[in-house]
Amino acid sequence: MLANDSLAAFWMPFTANRAFKADPRLLVSATGMHYRAIDGRELLDGTAGLWCVNAGHCREPIVEAIRRTAGELDYAPTFQLGHPLAFELSTRLAALMPAGLDRIFLTNSGSEAVDTALKIALAYQRARGQGGRTRLIGRERGYHGTGFGGISVGGLVNNRRAFGTLLTGVDHLPHTHSLADMAFRRGQPRWGAHLADELERLIALHGAETIAAVIVEPVAGSTGVLVPPLGYLERLRELCTKHDILLIFDEVITAFGRLGAATAAERFGVTPDLITMAKGLTNGAVPMGAVAASRGVHDAIVDGAADGIELFHGYTYSGHPLAAAAGIATLDVYRDEDLFGRARGLEAKWEESLHRLRDTPNVIDLRNFGLIAGIELAPRAGSPGQRGMELFHACFDAGLLVRATGDTIALSPPLIVDEAQIDNMFGTIAEQIARID
Repeated sequence: MLANDSLAAFWMPFTANRAFKADPRLLVSATGMHYRAIDGRELLDGTAGLWCVNAGHCREPIVEAIRRTAGELDYAPTFQLGHPLAFELSTRLAALMPAGLDRIFLTNSGSEAVDTALKIALAYQRARGQGGRTRLIGRERGYHGTGFGGISVGGLVNNRRAFGTLLTGVDHLPHTHSLADMAFRRGQPRWGAHLADELERLIALHGAETIAAVIVEPVAGSTGVLVPPLGYLERLRELCTKHDILLIFDEVITAFGRLGAATAAERFGVTPDLITMAKGLTNGAVPMGAVAASRGVHDAIVDGAADGIELFHGYTYSGHPLAAAAGIATLDVYRDEDLFGRARGLEAKWEESLHRLRDTPNVIDLRNFGLIAGIELAPRAGSPGQRGMELFHACFDAGLLVRATGDTIALSPPLIVDEAQIDNMFGTIAEQIARID
């Protein structure tokens, strides 16, 4: 039994519940670049909440849009009905996507967006007379949310091991990380493009006629910030086109300025057939996700169906009025403050500040792209992840919020971060690493 009865009822996600409730760290308010803890201390937010508060906390235009909409239209169904905000947001999102990806399906989270994209891929293959294409290809160390589809194509074993056999007909590409070949590279590594050719091996093994889609994160975030090798995404696109397989980019983390552009697809110059997004879509203020589909995928399903419902899929809260209002206001803030351009302008400072940690004790790799950084620590013998968690706690106690994923510390600050705050972040991390054996 948990001794702290006031905390016992909430079964916390992705949390060591017993340890947390014995020594809780509670946040009670936020503004701009900072959280405030329950003891009154300010915490510099080095993670944009959970990769999502890209415009900074409690931005008044977003707060006001939610407040106003809550008083005008608290809920409206989007099954056989609609409301203007959902259509306005979708039109705005379509304009931000790569050319041709202008059909938007609204969901409530990144996990739902991924499962939606996988279902769209399967429905597309069936609609065009390729119903034998049911196989889905993910990647080792990939994170695609926590739905059964997402953990099936995902490649993080702890997210999978308790839940049985999951979806059948799924295979995985190898991950792209190699300390021996990539350690301390800045930006995209030069080694590793050849790993995309593993898709040819899977195609030879299963037959292209059985494969519906390949899904990857352009930059793998939750596994520890793995930046794609130069040429890797381009090669995946080439192979998927060659074999008539859909390519899905999971951009739940990378969309909305995190890489200095609206999407990673734009930044890398590689256009997939489907893009999933969430997090920064509403600045984290109201849960929402979305899938951007190419016109060809959409039209094959919608125009090829008999009269009536074309895709038997959706959610009660798809396009929820409050979420749509938050999304529109968030896109306004991104545009009016040129936050994507601001992020791009800070990249050199961000990279240089990160790589000053190279000679810090127990740091075995540093990775960066856009305003994302990964600091990989040497694991303790027999206790993987312990050093990373200790650093997470030490930074919190020192007034900085970071994210620990195993023995990698991930950073992804709000795009309103300034140069002094970047110095503060990396200075605090250096101080705290030096105190941990």
